[in-house]
Amino acid sequence: MVTIESFAQDLGSYLEPDQVDLVVKAYHFAEDAHEGQKRKSGEPYITHPLAVAGILSEMHMDHQCLMAALLHDVIEDTGVPKHTISQEFDEDVANLVDGVSKLKNIFQSRAEAQAENFQKMTLAMARDIRVILVKLADRLHNMRTLGHLDPERRRRIAKETLEIYAPIALRLGMNNIRVELEELGFKALYPLRSSMIQKAVKRARGNRKEVVNSIKLSISECLESENIKAKVFGREKHLWSIYDKMRTKRRSFNEIMDVYAFRILVDSVDQCYRVLGVVHNLYKPVVGRFKDYIAIPKANGYQSLHTTLFGKHGIPIEIQIRTHEMELLANNGIAGHWLYKTADESSGSHQRAREWMKGLLEIQQSTGNSLEFIEHVKIDLFPDEVYVFSPIGEIFDLPHGATPVDFAYAVHTDIGNSCVACRIDRRLAPLSATLESGQTVEIIRAPGAQPNPAWLDFVITGKARSSIRHALKNQQRNESTLLGERLLKRALEPHHMVIQDIDPAALATLLEERKIDSLDDLLAEIGIGNQMAGVIVKRLLGDSDDVDQASHGPLAIKGTEGLVVSYAKCCKPIPGDHIIGHVSAGRGIVIHRDTCKNMVDLQEKPEELMAVRWDPLVDQEFSVDLRLELEHERGMIAVIASTVTNNDASIQRINMIEKDAKLAIITMIISVKDRVHLASLIKRLRAIKGINRITRAK
Repeated sequence: MVTIESFAQDLGSYLEPDQVDLVVKAYHFAEDAHEGQKRKSGEPYITHPLAVAGILSEMHMDHQCLMAALLHDVIEDTGVPKHTISQEFDEDVANLVDGVSKLKNIFQSRAEAQAENFQKMTLAMARDIRVILVKLADRLHNMRTLGHLDPERRRRIAKETLEIYAPIALRLGMNNIRVELEELGFKALYPLRSSMIQKAVKRARGNRKEVVNSIKLSISECLESENIKAKVFGREKHLWSIYDKMRTKRRSFNEIMDVYAFRILVDSVDQCYRVLGVVHNLYKPVVGRFKDYIAIPKANGYQSLHTTLFGKHGIPIEIQIRTHEMELLANNGIAGHWLYKTADESSGSHQRAREWMKGLLEIQQSTGNSLEFIEHVKIDLFPDEVYVFSPIGEIFDLPHGATPVDFAYAVHTDIGNSCVACRIDRRLAPLSATLESGQTVEIIRAPGAQPNPAWLDFVITGKARSSIRHALKNQQRNESTLLGERLLKRALEPHHMVIQDIDPAALATLLEERKIDSLDDLLAEIGIGNQMAGVIVKRLLGDSDDVDQASHGPLAIKGTEGLVVSYAKCCKPIPGDHIIGHVSAGRGIVIHRDTCKNMVDLQEKPEELMAVRWDPLVDQEFSVDLRLELEHERGMIAVIASTVTNNDASIQRINMIEKDAKLAIITMIISVKDRVHLASLIKRLRAIKGINRITRAK
């Protein structure tokens, strides 16, 4: 077992003596704080923080990070406050320890607790990236000693590791830690599957040994003949990687194991490309299976050339070509900043990690709660990347399946919020188009534009999704406040009052009763339908004042109210129809035609109904359902479509059903301005020979 004495001796190889002394001091402080505490294995608790510090020392982390590792459970498990650590050591160490400490709040569920703690850690990560390194080392040692826990807790921790911590390690380029977390997590979560695949791999390795050696020898001899100094390794496939491919790509075990994988390490980037040419001459490359991650590194800073070849007898061979330095950084990622001193904070994995942290911070600021936040983060932790370019040549990496809207938000939140169209490779394209690597994307913006709720159906990045929801919430809030103000003014009119005339004391009492913070919040609640304006006025003026909502003048519908006024899909009202408003909690006002059958059920709830009318200046298009009965003839749909567009209307959807050999029924949704426009269009349609009957759906 490692002792503090042997640990301190090892630290002397890269830390100054006074720094080693501070680490030893932190150890003794933690040892005293954890006095009497035991791990599930029965060992003294201090063995865990010492092991965590040992993992970090292998990465040559600085003395503050090692001190934080030794103290990381002190706040959470021993009751020592943060300010004591700050006084005893320094503010940076205290912040690191606080960053990895779980919250003490009482949560409604384990999922909520996990989300809140992860959100807290994310904020600390954004301030000091070493927080996540301490947390990963902590999780790695816990996974190594998972066998002492009960089965249910083992599975829960393993699942969390595979869903969050292993992907974070991958995102930070720390391949060695990621692989070990995945292997340990797989073994704990699916012990039987892990054991079966392990046995199958062992059998396959024996059968493959001769082929692997033959391919390796061929590659080595070919490189030697070209005077290229290189190391060639056969790459072993990891158990979780095999299982994950079998599950997600629906491949059999034999299909995965039939691919032979090798890694070639050289001294320089120039040699990487020379090796690529040599292996392509040795074996034929598979078209479309070459990726240059040296010119365009992955999001986590990973660099390598990947190619797939047809070997002898059609054996598929996967080759990775990289420099020795790329290999070191691929395995250690952000930790390479400390371990190899080859990357500064303005380049490589370190900078990319900081950019990712910044993105997490933006997501956190625009999400409604921690559960929503962690779902967005999980999406961003699995980036099967595509690489696209801005018009000025900047490279952006996005998850597979990303759209121009995802790209717009990746550039900047304001660009995403104001985008209205896009060009892909200089051609206009829909905002829902799926992007492919190598494309150039240009976003077209418009002043005053706002996100469309429909974007949520196709965006896939956490940043885009959270930013859209945040903008829509603000938009709805503003619109509901304005509508609430109109409704309250209308309710006050019979009393010859305006909002400014409301007694402040009465308003304060009402806000306290309803647990509403301010007048603006009250107006927003009225606008969105959670509070009724008539009831509010009645309460403000005293119960003796009977406010009859029906006696108020109808509310004018302008069509510009936005998200807080919607139009019923059941009857599709348009200007010129007699209408009525239904106040729906959380949705605002839903406008129906007064003949709508759904209004019959609401007659018994007059408090939910509102007198409304069309404003004379309403100027937008509305949807209408039409049903056409006609004689079935070739070209009729084209004639109908032409008539609709020539009459300044547009078709949203059209469908035809053959009634019999001669007759057919066409149903279509069209956009019109009002009843006059609709009547003119129907008149033109009736003039078409073969149309027997036209009706508007009710």
